[in-house]
Amino acid sequence: MATVLALFRRELAGYFATPVAYVFIVIFLFLNGIFTFYLGDFYERGQADLQPFFVWHPWLYLFLVPALGMRLWAEERRTGTLELLMTLPVSVTQAVLGKFLAAWAFTAIALALTFPIWITVNFLGSPDNGVIIAGYFASLLLSAGYLAISACISALTKNQVIAFVVAVVVCFLFTLSGLPLVINFFSGWAPQVLIETIASFSFLANFTDMTRGVIDVRHIVYFVSLTAVWLFANVIAVDQTKGT
Repeated sequence: MATVLALFRRELAGYFATPVAYVFIVIFLFLNGIFTFYLGDFYERGQADLQPFFVWHPWLYLFLVPALGMRLWAEERRTGTLELLMTLPVSVTQAVLGKFLAAWAFTAIALALTFPIWITVNFLGSPDNGVIIAGYFASLLLSAGYLAISACISALTKNQVIAFVVAVVVCFLFTLSGLPLVINFFSGWAPQVLIETIASFSFLANFTDMTRGVIDVRHIVYFVSLTAVWLFANVIAVDQTKGT
């Protein structure tokens, strides 16, 4: 664990050593504000809640998180520093966990910086702060899922652009898997069990329930399991490509 923490600190400090961190945070906060106040009609709704804020997070993460995750391993492979990293007394699993936790912590920092919207809604009314906390928790779990997918795909290529595009497509499929657009495609010929399984993979369905204050253990297990599976695939991908 000490090795993972050392890698975590090194990677997290690396984000703030370049303009990348500040650009990401500014864009994330700016888009959150635009979507919440203009597209989400935050004031016009006249309700003291943060639904107009959380409802856009899957679509923000769909593009911003792959942009963050595309460099995790693709850049290491392109510059040849992956081989150098593997010569250190660090296992592949430790390296994957260290990089993932650092990127996730960075995402959490960006999310935490949205606290003024929470203060604003409490100033304007009397919201259910328990539901808001559940929404932030759900958003953090959602970002972990997107990030795990992006990190795994980044390990499969040396090109960051390819990593970004493929990660966006895969994340998009997971996001839409529970919508009628996808379900109707399978409903004519696939068995009901398969349709229900595909629907259960939906990021939107699991995330939306939690932002409404419905904390079901199944939702938490879904996000944790999905993140763990993609991190495991990330370990395999790094192990298979570290010499190429």
